[in-house]
Amino acid sequence: MKIAIVGGGPAGLMAAEAASSAGAEVDLYDAIASVGRKFLLAGKGGLNLTHSEPIDPFLSRYGARRARLAPFIQSFGPHEIREWARALGIGTFVGTSGRIFPIDFKAAPLLRAWLRRLRSSGVRFHVRHRWLGWDAQGSLRFLTPAGERSVTVDAVILALGGGSWPKLGSDAAWVPILNERRVPIAPLQPANCGFNVRWTDHFRTKYAGHPVKSVGVVAKTVDDVVIRRRGEFIITESGVEGGVIYAVSAGLRDVIAAKGVATLRLDLAPDREIRRLSKDLSRPRGKQTIATQLARRAGIIGVKAGLLREVLSKEEFADPVLLAAAIKSLPLRLVSPRPLAEAISTAGGVPFEELDERLMIRRLPGVFSAGEMLDWEAPTGGYLLTACLATGRIAGVGAVAWVREGRARPVSATRTAP
Repeated sequence: MKIAIVGGGPAGLMAAEAASSAGAEVDLYDAIASVGRKFLLAGKGGLNLTHSEPIDPFLSRYGARRARLAPFIQSFGPHEIREWARALGIGTFVGTSGRIFPIDFKAAPLLRAWLRRLRSSGVRFHVRHRWLGWDAQGSLRFLTPAGERSVTVDAVILALGGGSWPKLGSDAAWVPILNERRVPIAPLQPANCGFNVRWTDHFRTKYAGHPVKSVGVVAKTVDDVVIRRRGEFIITESGVEGGVIYAVSAGLRDVIAAKGVATLRLDLAPDREIRRLSKDLSRPRGKQTIATQLARRAGIIGVKAGLLREVLSKEEFADPVLLAAAIKSLPLRLVSPRPLAEAISTAGGVPFEELDERLMIRRLPGVFSAGEMLDWEAPTGGYLLTACLATGRIAGVGAVAWVREGRARPVSATRTAP
């Protein structure tokens, strides 16, 4: 039984492992020169494998796609991922945030161990093989340095990623190929992304690149659901990005799509009560400047003070009551999300409604899909990688089972199901 995996990210590698373990002859193809490149880059500052929180809040991170992803993650979730890493010789630990990391934080040792195990199990890797779709006989077409190549297999698992980070292979070139085969695709959108803000030249020049630490943020979804998070973010030349922004980005993106603009409210002093702030800022300041009073009485300096001046009028900045209110709820107007190519991950893709319980595309029998090219999204914090590994495993096992059930035939796009 021959199974092809197209895409060498975490979902594709896990699909290869699952299919090979189930007895299939597996070939994995990737368009760039090596596999796992996005995996390595994502782990550059510390590889966040998964998260330790209880399963119910964990699953809630997948929003509208919770019900569809739940059975996959329940069968291969945080505990199973830690055991899988341990079997590769990689110990893990739970950080103070609840995130789970390899003991040395690094992605490279885990990837090397994983690839060694895959190769020893018989998985063959073919890099610089860009998938072009199918030929007239139903064989897979690949563009290679030596020219075009056709491959006939019993089943194929597509794990081609979304549209973010195209330099590392996730360029969404698969979308028109599947569209040609009448597979509906939910429009790809940036997820875990930054946003554009119309800064003044003065603020942009002075504060671009500055971190804004220890802040609370409040965002509303299109359904007026209030989302509150705490963390930090970075001022960029074009707007804002970073951890706490990514945590609320899905709701903000959808509000902008519906209304043309979104308002993010910042709490610049999350540990201070507004009544106390108002009282402290209302004290006589004598010869002190407002900036000195703001620093001494509210602990607001640097970029936080700059944000207040950027948003407030001179009159509002000079009024201690209005200033205190702004410190606790500063409205920041977001005009658009940053481009998809800059996003951490992708929303949109192959809808679950187009897939069976094994993640086979109903319109293309024998063609399975996994990972970020499916229509789901989640915040950073280990949730993205967990779902990629879980869906890759399901697709790998499902493809082998489909072939064994006697429905095997060369995977053909010329025989699209009605």
